[in-house]
Amino acid sequence: MAQYQGEQTVSMGEWFVTGLLMCIPIVNIVMVFVWAFSSNTKPSKANFFRLYLILAVISIVIMVALYFMGVLNMNLWSDVDYTSFFNLS
Repeated sequence: MAQYQGEQTVSMGEWFVTGLLMCIPIVNIVMVFVWAFSSNTKPSKANFFRLYLILAVISIVIMVALYFMGVLNMNLWSDVDYTSFFNLS
């Protein structure tokens, strides 16, 4: 079993600044990649943002799949005559 090496933890102030930077459009995207892949970033923070990127990619893939399933579904139902469902005459 590996023994704890005493790596530095991310302080509350660092997480506060991180949260503030994540609220700024465009800057947040750039900083996610900087924090995920920079050698100067603390390991716990780098791992957090690597997971963040993985979950973002998974979410995008799911959204694109659902979009195309919706488009296909709309194409399948576009030829249905709905007036036959409501025979009001």
